[in-house]
Amino acid sequence: MQIDPLNISQKDVYKILTGSVIPRPIGWISSVSEDGVTNLAPFSFFNAVGEDPPHVMFSTVRTGDKNKDTLNNVLATKQFVVNLATVELVEAMNATSANVPSNESEFDYAELTAEPSVLVKPPRVKESPVSFECELVHHYSLEGHKNGGATIMIGKIVMFHINDSILLDNFKINMETYKPVARLAGSNYAGLGEVFSIKRPL
Repeated sequence: MQIDPLNISQKDVYKILTGSVIPRPIGWISSVSEDGVTNLAPFSFFNAVGEDPPHVMFSTVRTGDKNKDTLNNVLATKQFVVNLATVELVEAMNATSANVPSNESEFDYAELTAEPSVLVKPPRVKESPVSFECELVHHYSLEGHKNGGATIMIGKIVMFHINDSILLDNFKINMETYKPVARLAGSNYAGLGEVFSIKRPL
C-alpha cells in the first residue's frame, strides 16, 4: 500500500511513524523556566547526532500551535539536560508525561531528586545513571504542519554524568547493569531484549 501523508490525518501519520520506527530511545529532558521552575518531560523523538563535538537532538510537538513548557524553557535559557531512563525508572519517567501546570515541577510530581548540574542551570535527575548537560546550538520548526507541527532542538553536550555502576574500563557502558528502556507504539515500551553482534566489513 502506498500512503500519501497529505491524504491522511496527522494522527494516522503519527501511528505509522511511531509503529514502524522502533525502538526509539527516550530523551528525558529537564529544563528550567526564567522564573526558576524546573520541568521534566520524556521525548521519544530523540537521539545522538554526532560525537565530534558531542551533540544530541530532540523534537517537541506543538499540538494546537501551543508550545510545551520544555520548548519555552529551552528557547528562553538555551540550556537543558538529557537524562536516560532505565527499567527501574520507567514508571517515574511515564509519570512526568502528565499535564502538570507550568508553575509546578514534574520532579515533585514524580517524587524524583533534582540534582544540581555543573555547567548549566537545569538540574539533572539524580536517580538516572546517565545525564548529559547541554547547551542549545540550533532549533528549527517544521513547516507545512496541520496541527502545530514540531520544533527540533539540537544541543551540544558540555558535561557527561555516568554512574560508576554502569561504567566499564575504557569508557564502555555495561548494558547488563544499565538496563535502558525504549519507546514503541502506543503505551508500549521495550528493554534491550536479545542482543547480537555483526562485524562491519573491512
